[in-house]
Amino acid sequence: MIKVLVVEDDPVAADAHALYAGRVEGFTVVAVAHSRAAAVRALERCEVDLILLDLYLPDGHGLQLLRALRAAGHAADVIAVTSARDLGIVREGVSLGVVQYVLKPFTFATLRDRLSRYAEFRAAAGEASGQEEVDRALAALRAPQPAALPKGLSAPTLQAVTRTLREAPGGVTASEAGAAVGISRITARRYLEHLVGEGRAGRSPQYGQIGRPELQYRWIPSTR
Repeated sequence: MIKVLVVEDDPVAADAHALYAGRVEGFTVVAVAHSRAAAVRALERCEVDLILLDLYLPDGHGLQLLRALRAAGHAADVIAVTSARDLGIVREGVSLGVVQYVLKPFTFATLRDRLSRYAEFRAAAGEASGQEEVDRALAALRAPQPAALPKGLSAPTLQAVTRTLREAPGGVTASEAGAAVGISRITARRYLEHLVGEGRAGRSPQYGQIGRPELQYRWIPSTR
């Protein structure tokens, strides 16, 4: 059984993460901590194999905690569970032993996939017969399948709509996004609504024009 420590400052999110992890076969949650200090205390009293680590804690950054743990000789693996999208932070985390990143908001299926792949990697033992076997072991950890998009949505178009939205500080309407990407207003709205559902965009009515107000979509920058 893989013993998990959940480190998350938001009590509601922490309970959800613990519930999710506990539902995956082969994993058990041994402690939940809401701060860096509480995480250190939990590690002192519990045997931990894997830490689900939020990077923004009330008493310090999660990578500062991880750096201190490594200096103290703690070898637990880490899956970062965070809204942080700074690739510099991702690279620093990898250097400190972060084996996976799960971006908020996420579903149970997403976390289950990451945990299952981690368990597969962890279960690999003995001496590899060659490069192919090493690559196969690493692939289980490093190359998760992308989450499936809703039917009718494509990844390239989603990337284009996302880029258009991020590059518009004042936001865009579905008509404007469609014109920029080269798709219809109705299709653009489906992608924009998907981003709203994922917590990456917000929407509000745009008034001041004749007729029904049109929805204005704005990118939500990562703040946690």
